[in-house]
Amino acid sequence: MFDFHADTRVYFDYQTANATKYVIPFIERTFPLPAGARVLEIGCGEGGVLRAFMEKGCVGVGVELVENRAENAKQFLQEFIDKGVCQIFSKNIYDVQDVAEELGGTFDLIVMKDVIEHIPDQKKLLATLRNFLKPNGCIYAGFPPWQMPFGGHQQICQKSRFLAKLPYYHLLPAFLYAWILRRGGESEAIVKDLLEVKSTGISIERFERISRQNNYSLQDNIHYFTNPIYEYKFGWKPRHQYAVIRWIPYFRNFLTSCVYYLIKKEN
Repeated sequence: MFDFHADTRVYFDYQTANATKYVIPFIERTFPLPAGARVLEIGCGEGGVLRAFMEKGCVGVGVELVENRAENAKQFLQEFIDKGVCQIFSKNIYDVQDVAEELGGTFDLIVMKDVIEHIPDQKKLLATLRNFLKPNGCIYAGFPPWQMPFGGHQQICQKSRFLAKLPYYHLLPAFLYAWILRRGGESEAIVKDLLEVKSTGISIERFERISRQNNYSLQDNIHYFTNPIYEYKFGWKPRHQYAVIRWIPYFRNFLTSCVYYLIKKEN
């Protein structure tokens, strides 16, 4: 595991800086956020991304499946909770039945930063989220295409630094992938997590297709050769994907470290 993954406060600060410098400016190229805009982050983790939106004057609601991460978010975002502009919930987004009663109302913007690739049945997810949005509300999704060098999230490996830094082997058949992880000394919990990512990984083409199928219009997108978060993790400057690669379907997934998409709910 890379060191920054072990320090939740450091990673929290990385996420805030990245959202402030890259995510929010991308969104506001086509969707300016007014003061008081209601923003829902799904899979908010410790709340670093959500903090950036609240520092801009938005009202933030975070939903996080892992209870201890939600508790960390409440601790890290206490000042915003005390001001009444933040709520954190530990629950599965699919379990929300009444968005008004359970989350306080519908949203101007839904944020999924490095999350959609972990959620099963993504077509159903986008259909469900239509009910969470205000008319003409938008969804931001930032994710690594599944086929990219570390699209399997193998960097979370804890026992083998070699496996944590080895690209593309997550594309092997599941049984062989699991065998390699176990031979590398990884725990069954890590193997299970990585196999779950393998089962839910998403490509650029699939995201665009299921967005259209659920009556969202594409507002904007950026494909990155070098993910902006690497600026904080490794000191690498972000680089947009080369045009000649970006326009080659499927192949582009293998060489694109992340994509940003903004899609709009159409009635």
